[in-house]
Amino acid sequence: MTTDADTPLLEAMLNLTKFHREHEKFYASAPREQAVTLQRHARTLQALADTWSTAEAGTRPVLSPYEGAEDLNSLAALQLDGVLFMEGEGRPAEISHLIRDLRSVAEEQRATGEWLTRAMEASWQLGSALVEIDGLAGVLGERHRIIADDWQAATMGTVTGAVLDRAADVLEHVDFAPAALRADLAAARVCVGRVYSAAEMISHAADLCSESAGLVHGNERRWREFRLRVAALVAD
Repeated sequence: MTTDADTPLLEAMLNLTKFHREHEKFYASAPREQAVTLQRHARTLQALADTWSTAEAGTRPVLSPYEGAEDLNSLAALQLDGVLFMEGEGRPAEISHLIRDLRSVAEEQRATGEWLTRAMEASWQLGSALVEIDGLAGVLGERHRIIADDWQAATMGTVTGAVLDRAADVLEHVDFAPAALRADLAAARVCVGRVYSAAEMISHAADLCSESAGLVHGNERRWREFRLRVAALVAD
């Protein structure tokens, strides 16, 4: 049954259903936007690895250090992330930017995942008190599904951070200077395998971001139903 002693808890729930529901609307879309960026990075790396899989190391003399490396550049990579290998330069600045972006997103995903995990653990514990309120009997499933989905999304964020950090680690093991790449292309082509592997990891992270957003987005109806019931009890 519902008593006056339940009022503070119900008012707290009403507050949560207002602000956290709106907060989740952001997290139902922002990870999808992040996924698009990550997928672009993955496609850039895949395009480079595709090119290097069959390229023969160039030996032609060049006049300008700013000439593009005919054997190393990919038109797709140029268009996607602006990656340009020049004859007189080392690792392209765009590759350095890509790696920094992976590290930055990894840190954001990890921090958000850890915070959300703590929040959902606390929410799960608080949810036990809702079981005692008769008026909420029919919406306990909605409330606990919201927590469970957000908890799962939190875990995905933590995993996403780990995957992106590992992809950056793999890329750091590739010497992207033209001379080093050509030496590898003339030998074992280890760089090709590493770049393909990093691209696959980044693609996986993009999928995790999208799936996380889907979980959060799926809670919209549950938030609405739960809020309506709580609001009715508070009004009574």
